[in-house]
Amino acid sequence: RASIEASGTTMAQFNDMSSSGLEQLPTGERPRGGFAFDLCSRDQQIGTSIAAGGGRLPQAMKTGTTIVGVIYKDGVVLGADTRATGGTEVCDKNCEKIHYLSDNIYCCGAGTAADTEKTTEMISSQLELHRLNTGMQSRVVTAVTLLKRMLFRYQGHVSAALVLGGCDVNGSHLYHIYPHGSTGKLPYVTMGSGSLAAMSVFETDWKEDMEEAEAIEVVKQAIRAGIFNDLGSGSNVDVTVIRKPEVGGGTTVMRGFDTPNEVADLRAGYTRPKAIVVPRGATAVLSKEVSLSELVTVEDAPEPMAF
Repeated sequence: RASIEASGTTMAQFNDMSSSGLEQLPTGERPRGGFAFDLCSRDQQIGTSIAAGGGRLPQAMKTGTTIVGVIYKDGVVLGADTRATGGTEVCDKNCEKIHYLSDNIYCCGAGTAADTEKTTEMISSQLELHRLNTGMQSRVVTAVTLLKRMLFRYQGHVSAALVLGGCDVNGSHLYHIYPHGSTGKLPYVTMGSGSLAAMSVFETDWKEDMEEAEAIEVVKQAIRAGIFNDLGSGSNVDVTVIRKPEVGGGTTVMRGFDTPNEVADLRAGYTRPKAIVVPRGATAVLSKEVSLSELVTVEDAPEPMAF
């Protein structure tokens, strides 16, 4: 509302624009499932009008992100940074971007934070129901198919760019999934605003049949490249390792695996000037008694309804 008023558009004019002669689908013809996009042209006109007056519409929080994945000899390693941004502000310094789909499948998300979280939650629920119905471990290709069909259905309006990795009876698999539903299967992938910096590390250091420790180190350096060369990425490095069934399986989730921006030592070595340290008791206490009767109104409760 503040943006609307700042642009010189009153709420009455805003409502008139919303209900003016813009084309809308009749109620009976709207799609039964998913989003209804018949108001997109209206919203675009409203946004253009507000922008012309110097205002701006609120923006969704996006995870300006570096997410990566790599296949090694015995499984898959996924990595992500932990910074979530809303425009130019850092909204969360320790955002979790590696999402659980099943015990053997995890997914990194870039894009709008709410879209990545809810999309992976929905697919995780569907995979759980599939396992209960079949009595079998989830296949990675099943998760990819569910995700790409859902994203294609919404034609890119769900802003979720994903790196999906996992291991099943068919081996190790690594995919990247774009918001419009297109997918690719590669030995190493990067996505997000810091993807180019991360890709430079992979193209330099990646090799086939890496050991687990080597793969983790390459992923860590790729995420660090995104953190230090992309303003939308930052804070810590999260790593998840998914292993093949033939080597014992299992998944290791390492939150805060590397903390290149840790400031505890810096703060511990800094002495605050005495002029800004307020000693205890510096503020005068005017009274220690508070009369609640002056602040609270007590009323009798209504009679209970008779049956």
